[in-house]
Amino acid sequence: MLKMLPPRGGICVQGEDEIASMGYCIGASMAGKKVLTATSGPGISLYSEQISFAVGSEIPMVIVDVQRLGPSTGSATRGADSDIQFLRWGNTGGVPVIVLAPSDAADCYLLTAHAFNFAEKFRCPVFIASNKEIGMTKESVDIDAISLPGPVERRYFKGDGPYIPFRAGVGEVPDFLPIGGKTLVRQTSSTHGPDGYITIDPETITDVQVRLREKILGAEDELTIHNETLRPGADTLVISYGVTSRAVEDACAILERKGTPVSTLSLKTLWPVPEKLIRARALKYKTVIMVEMNLGQYIDTIRMVLPERRVHFYGQMDGVLITPKTIMATVEEKRAVDKATGAIGTKDGIVARCKENQCNKDIGADRSEMEDKDKEKMGADSSVMEDKDNG
Repeated sequence: MLKMLPPRGGICVQGEDEIASMGYCIGASMAGKKVLTATSGPGISLYSEQISFAVGSEIPMVIVDVQRLGPSTGSATRGADSDIQFLRWGNTGGVPVIVLAPSDAADCYLLTAHAFNFAEKFRCPVFIASNKEIGMTKESVDIDAISLPGPVERRYFKGDGPYIPFRAGVGEVPDFLPIGGKTLVRQTSSTHGPDGYITIDPETITDVQVRLREKILGAEDELTIHNETLRPGADTLVISYGVTSRAVEDACAILERKGTPVSTLSLKTLWPVPEKLIRARALKYKTVIMVEMNLGQYIDTIRMVLPERRVHFYGQMDGVLITPKTIMATVEEKRAVDKATGAIGTKDGIVARCKENQCNKDIGADRSEMEDKDKEKMGADSSVMEDKDNG
């Protein structure tokens, strides 16, 4: 970027750390520039304070998180989708955000264009949840074959009256003016009203909180991006995102050649949750499976969207990619379970999960009982040994 941006009229700054990099981008965006910053898992933690500032003060920016195996420093050379929940809930106040998940280099190119457009239109940070495996994979991309969306610019204030920096209706986005221009622009990281001044008035605070939520959640249809392969005759749907979607596609292509058609849904938008899409697609299938390169950071969201369904899960977070072979075995196993138990309704689904939890508890109880017996045996053996020693 240091070599490529300046000849094209751009600016690239190497920040001394993540906190400084976020500060540079926030300042440049407040001055009217389109900005992007990138880091990996531990760095996103350092971004978090200023992410909250950007969310609350409606500062457009794109943040790339090349995820890796966590927690903390984790493994710098091992991939995982370990930050999915952090990206959604990593701001104080829990204000909704936009998170896009590419599966390959072409996706990175396309979704970055979408990310800038969303950031500008909705005046908010937009995250690209990439992965170390994507970032370190070399592959050819036919850029000319990718249809990019037209660029979107933030809407500038052109009124005759005084500029009210955060004035907008419910679900709407306020007009923008840059700091440093002819018009005074107020910004604060504290709770503020439409005029940009700090406030503790409950009604004003509520209005702002509702607007910040609704401008994102109310745009679900516009923000939903996905890929899908819907195979005729399939009774199973596999939902995935990120680099794992590539293995899912390979696995299901092999299963189709073997006579078992399986449909796939690859989510490119993770937040806000594409609820309408997920419900519409899952409705047609007897078996629904979620596959993630972590231990379950999105499966609970899917289950909340589909409370009447049993949604199976396979997760893996050990620094190794989930293979097509593993996915094929999972599909065959879960299809057999649903075939044996039949369709699962709301009540039955809850009962099934309770039985699964009880089974886990029983396993835990058996292990505890075995441990207790081992301890008793060891204690008895120790007593015998002490008696012999004393004798």
